[in-house]
Amino acid sequence: MSTSGRGRSPARFGLGHPSRSVLRVSCRSTSSADQYIIIPISHWPLRRVGLSYLLAACTRQGTRATTTPGRRTKMERPWLKFYDDGVPHTLDYPNVPLHWFLEESARKYPDTLASIMPGRFGDTKLTFKEVDELANRLANALIDLGVRKGDRVALYMPNCPQFLIAYYAILKAGGVVVATSPLYSPREVEHQLNDSGAETIILLSMFYELVRGVKPKTKLKNVIVSNLKEHLAGLDRLLFTLVMEKKGGHRAELVEGDIWMKDLLAKYPPDDPHVAVGPNDMALFQYTGGTTGVPKAAVILHRNVVANVEECSAWLPDVRVPGERHLAAIPLFHIFGMVTTMAWAMSIAAPLIFIVNPRDIDALLKAINKYQPTLFMGVPTMYNAINSHPDIGKYDMKSIRACISGSAPLPLTVKQTFEDLTGGKLVEGYGLTESAVATHCNPMYGMNIEGSIGLPLPDIECKIVDLDAGTEEMPIGEEGELIIKSPTVMKEYWNMPEETAIALRNGWLYTGDIAKMDENGYFYIVDRKKELIKPGGFQVWPREVEEVLSDHPAVLEVGVGGIPDAENGEAVKAWVVLKPGQS
Repeated sequence: MSTSGRGRSPARFGLGHPSRSVLRVSCRSTSSADQYIIIPISHWPLRRVGLSYLLAACTRQGTRATTTPGRRTKMERPWLKFYDDGVPHTLDYPNVPLHWFLEESARKYPDTLASIMPGRFGDTKLTFKEVDELANRLANALIDLGVRKGDRVALYMPNCPQFLIAYYAILKAGGVVVATSPLYSPREVEHQLNDSGAETIILLSMFYELVRGVKPKTKLKNVIVSNLKEHLAGLDRLLFTLVMEKKGGHRAELVEGDIWMKDLLAKYPPDDPHVAVGPNDMALFQYTGGTTGVPKAAVILHRNVVANVEECSAWLPDVRVPGERHLAAIPLFHIFGMVTTMAWAMSIAAPLIFIVNPRDIDALLKAINKYQPTLFMGVPTMYNAINSHPDIGKYDMKSIRACISGSAPLPLTVKQTFEDLTGGKLVEGYGLTESAVATHCNPMYGMNIEGSIGLPLPDIECKIVDLDAGTEEMPIGEEGELIIKSPTVMKEYWNMPEETAIALRNGWLYTGDIAKMDENGYFYIVDRKKELIKPGGFQVWPREVEEVLSDHPAVLEVGVGGIPDAENGEAVKAWVVLKPGQS
């Protein structure tokens, strides 16, 4: 699903008298310094902009509805009639904490696989009972180390079994998971630790030196370290130790006071820690960018994630419990992977097939061929890389039956090619961190519309409202801000009351995304509200300009954004990456 918060390069688009309007494009090819191309508006490919750009850009003066956002009646939700057969319009949600799903799967299906860690010479597997007991052991250790209900605990790992174990251990101990991106710089890690107030961090050894460096500037008291090889099979572990451990920065010498996770797992019992955690308690601090550009912690409650997990299961009416196998290729530290892959898998007793490096398409295809996943959440670039792999015909992809694509628009050609390869369904969806995560999706078996994020999931109310006050509902087909009311919506932004007041108003989440809804209840994302450019009183969506420029055969990538302009107040500038050999 497309998640809000997309970054853009600054852009300039000179607007003046129509006879002398030009597009100034800053181009960077792979073999040259910056160049500038001046293209008259009337010249291809911008002749298409002349109509689509200006019509879409001009502020619409049409009649607006004057309805204040409130709860719709059933007849006002046109999307319901396009739900797949078997998808309920509303759900009954269990009144439980998030880790209840793991515990229930361990109780009902103790010997069913929960985790598969692929290796070159073998794999490491854990059952639901084993994962639950390991999480209990670590939870008891965390409690003994002083973690109390509501305490934030940072989790700094890529996709691996240790992430799964530590995540549920934190929840069982009553803690709040603060997922930290492995791509963060030391400054970003330091900011997140200080902003969240985390005093405990669980990390892979490859990040140990970074954490040691920032620890004196934070409140960290407990540093718990795991080595990736601890969940590799025999020959793979030996090869990792001899070749990769030192080269890849995985070898760590812990300073006094820091602890190996494996030692805690060996020391503490597998008994349930029995911490009273309820659905209204905090589960996650999930960091996201926002209207100010400052990273903010969305405070997500247990019941928010429980609701979204239930909605995911409902959207696939023929989901098998057990019987599915989840390919964990998208990052679990990101809300998309965390909820629609890991949490959903635990709720339906499906094993997670861990992909540590999703950019290694060869390893990804080998894992699909060997472990035969049935569910595969991903992004368009990942599906396209699979489609384009020169040896794709060597791999058996036919086990894959349901996939949801997010984070960017899904091109029709990518969808069709992938579905031809697998025989399964690939649909586009949408969500955002603040709604933990999915809110819209195209039907698995019903009508899919190219360019649409699909229909609201069960119990998710949506409206398109005016961009100024956000109080007037727009007519069907008109663009405005997408607002959402749902049991999945966050509680607040941590320690940011002003930002919270902007995002949460009268029970509605203001997404910051410009969207429209058609007469059938299908929604379309136009752009980010904060990225809207207003040159000379017009409204310009960067995404529309990007789409036109991307059609040029010499263009590889393009980013568009607004910059100050003395004549028009604001102007549009495009950064273009040319294909190799183009100038």
